[in-house]
Parts: sequence; C-alpha cells; structure tokens
Amino acid sequence: MNTETILSIFLGIGLAASVGFRVFLPLFALSLAAYFGTWELNDSWQWIGSIAALLTLGVATMIEIFGYFIPWVDNLLDSIAIPLAAIAGTAVMVSTVAGLDPVVTWSLAIIAGGGTATAIKGAGATGRLASTATTGGIANPLVATVETGTAVVVTAASIFAPILAAVLVIIILILIFRIYRKIRPRKSASS
Repeated sequence: MNTETILSIFLGIGLAASVGFRVFLPLFALSLAAYFGTWELNDSWQWIGSIAALLTLGVATMIEIFGYFIPWVDNLLDSIAIPLAAIAGTAVMVSTVAGLDPVVTWSLAIIAGGGTATAIKGAGATGRLASTATTGGIANPLVATVETGTAVVVTAASIFAPILAAVLVIIILILIFRIYRKIRPRKSASS
C-alpha cells in the first residue's frame, strides 16, 4: 500500500467522523477541496467538485448549522441525520480512497466510514437528547457550537493533515467510549 492510499484512507475516516457531527459540512469542504484542486477524488466522484454540488452543499451546510441552534429542531434534525450520517460517511470514504480493489474500498467505506459517522452521530444525538431533557433545550446551542467546532477542526485536519485527523478521530472515539461507560446503567450484583 502506497502513501497516497494510506493518506486517502485517513482523509476518508476523518471526514466520516466529521459527518457524525455535521452531515453536510465535511461534504461541502470536500467539494471545496475538489473544486480548488486541493484533493483529487475518484473518477466517479468528480461531480462533487462541480459548481452545482458546491452551491447545493454550501446551502445545505448553512441550513444544517443554523438548524442545530434552534432547540427541539435540533432533536428533529438528529433523528433525520443518523441514517444520513451512515450514508454520507460511507460516501466520503468511497469518494476519497485511492488505489484499492473495489471490494476492499466498499468494505472499508461501510465499516470505517459509515460506522464511524454513525457512532459519533448516535452519541451526539443521545447527548443532545440528555441536554434537552435536563435543561429544557437551553444548553443545546452550546452543544451545537461544540459539535460544529469539532466538525470544522476535524474536517480541516482531514483535508490538510490526514494523519492528524486520524489521531483526532481516535481521541474522539475514546472519549465517547469513556463517557458511555460512565453513564450507562450498571447491572446490580443481586440480579
């Protein structure tokens, strides 16, 4: 496996993780990167760098970001975004991975891309639901700010420093796992 292939895998994983925070933001960034020639996409995914895709993804990104700042709308967006995150995470992985057999590419895309995006989106949706339940939605804009900021940082790292992005994804997944272990219900010793 050459360096370009490894970097493309790290790019895909980083963008898939970002999709878990904001579905359209990483796709918009990938569209910008393809449009300006910063990153070369697979032949069948060149359309992402088109003006039409750039405008569509840009508008979708703005709507999504601002929608998450409206309490209760953010929970509705999460219910729609969880399946979209799986699809988008898989798509960004397929569009960026270079130099692998199609079976390996799609397997990696479904497991690493879709799986990472879904895990992060599911954890985020659960956190937002807890925020809504405990604060009546007042803290949700803070949660939205943190998620959007994380998506921007991981997306930028994915495009400009894919190895750093892979490290950030590992750190994020470890944090999610640790938080989950702390809050999950414990089985009682008597049952």
